[in-house]
Amino acid sequence: MRGASGTAKSPRASRADPWVRAPRAAGSYAGQVDWIRYDAALFDLDGVLTPTALVHMAAWAETFDAFLAGRGQPAYTEQDYYDHVDGRPRYEGVATFLASRGIELPYGDPSDPPEADTVCGIGNRKNVAVNEVLDRDGVDPYPGSLRLLDHLGDAGIRMAVVSSSANAPHVLKVSGIADRFEVVVDGAVAARDGLPGKPEPDTFLAAADRLGVAADRAVVLEDATSGVRAGKAGGFGLVVGVDRGAGPQALSAAGADVVVADLAELLP
Repeated sequence: MRGASGTAKSPRASRADPWVRAPRAAGSYAGQVDWIRYDAALFDLDGVLTPTALVHMAAWAETFDAFLAGRGQPAYTEQDYYDHVDGRPRYEGVATFLASRGIELPYGDPSDPPEADTVCGIGNRKNVAVNEVLDRDGVDPYPGSLRLLDHLGDAGIRMAVVSSSANAPHVLKVSGIADRFEVVVDGAVAARDGLPGKPEPDTFLAAADRLGVAADRAVVLEDATSGVRAGKAGGFGLVVGVDRGAGPQALSAAGADVVVADLAELLP
């Protein structure tokens, strides 16, 4: 990341960062993915290609902590993020978390201002925080993810990004990897086309269809259990769980065929 400042958590991960699990030794899964069997790779973005999951996690914590203050509720936790928010469309994440606390709010409208105490208003409040950090600091892709993108590009594997976030094009641009992907299915595309979000498989299936690739010839790469469930439900040829904090057991239980800590482990 470039020039982090302010109180928001930096997008760049460090081994000492409590939000990040220490990775396994690279190569521990080398050779387990026969890329010749597949025609496409469908990547989640935040936490798989870029450490923007850290930005999202910090923005959600800031947003929910401020909302919960004075309501007699326990503090928002990292586990809340993984259980209720991670991988879901933004407003669905808000609604799911609030339901877990027994809090009822009007749904509102996506045009609600960030200060509105509606599901959409809270989601928009969080979005403002994320965009402020991205514009100020930028974000760099994970080095291991870049290595895999280079390998797959050289091998002629077609690639798409499938993200619940409407910020995906912005993140791809500031991270310098937008030109790697033929197709991007993000939260805005899903809303426009009426596609249910993860854990439903529709966004991944739409990306495969737009690439002209059958689901059983595509690999899904996800760090969220909801995304892993989506990949499994879609009948994809392989579902790779990327453990950036959800835990290998949770990813495997959600349906991951292979779990890695870094995409470089998938290199031959």
